[in-house]
Amino acid sequence: MDNVTDRIRKYYNQLTNQQKIVAKFMLDEPKSVALHPAKVIGVMTETSEATVIRLSYALQYSGYTEMQNEIRQSLMAPGKQTTPAIDYLHASSDSQMDQDLIAYTLDREIAQIGQTLRELDREIINRAIQSILQAKKIVVVGLRLSHGAANWFSVALNILRGDTYLYRGPVDDTNYYLTEMDKDWLVIALSFPRYLQETVSFAKAAQQKGAQIIAITDNELSPVGQIADLLLKVPFETTEVFTGMPSIFSLLNVIVNGITLVDRENVEKRLRMYDESSKQFFPFFENS
Repeated sequence: MDNVTDRIRKYYNQLTNQQKIVAKFMLDEPKSVALHPAKVIGVMTETSEATVIRLSYALQYSGYTEMQNEIRQSLMAPGKQTTPAIDYLHASSDSQMDQDLIAYTLDREIAQIGQTLRELDREIINRAIQSILQAKKIVVVGLRLSHGAANWFSVALNILRGDTYLYRGPVDDTNYYLTEMDKDWLVIALSFPRYLQETVSFAKAAQQKGAQIIAITDNELSPVGQIADLLLKVPFETTEVFTGMPSIFSLLNVIVNGITLVDRENVEKRLRMYDESSKQFFPFFENS
């Protein structure tokens, strides 16, 4: 069953402008929704009580009470508690960074990685791993700032299970991929601010061919997040996109380790084959 976040992604484009304001507020301030009645939420969002209630209907709930109860349950779930670490680091002054650049930078990245891992849904991770293992072929899409992570992930998946391609934008034959695609294909799209239209267009075209879409993005309402079948969220400040890269790679490592655990026998076999072929075709320097 879809949770509140999934329903907002699913129905977002069908909402009115006023309902979209409330929906974004629900994503950003779930605790406020859990604590206050519809009338108060209407005041806090500068909309109205009627808009809040109509939103619950638009999201296919029986009313505001059912929607509010689901949000309360999600907040009480293990691993959903928030931490002041991110807020504290965001409040750090430039003088602190000047005093110890290394500690400031690493502490900040560690806090953001922790936030990413706390917000991951174990069920969604497991579904993503199963989708990767079951797919006939996989295309990983990530352009501009996302290209490095997409390239690493496609190489890792090719080693672990094979039949994985990295979509490189204009230098690739897009029509070839789309002609071959069907319901057994999987597209993994990495998309972060500023969102590239080409990534989203490719994902939409693949979805029309029946392919499943896994989005790795920063926000449920990002362009690729709204169309994804599965969404893996990596939250970070849009104005500080470079600080999010360690969190992205940490998430990708979770998936890689999950594949190794679930399909250990086949992965070990492929790793042995990879080592043998590497020694034959790509000899490395040996320690003297």
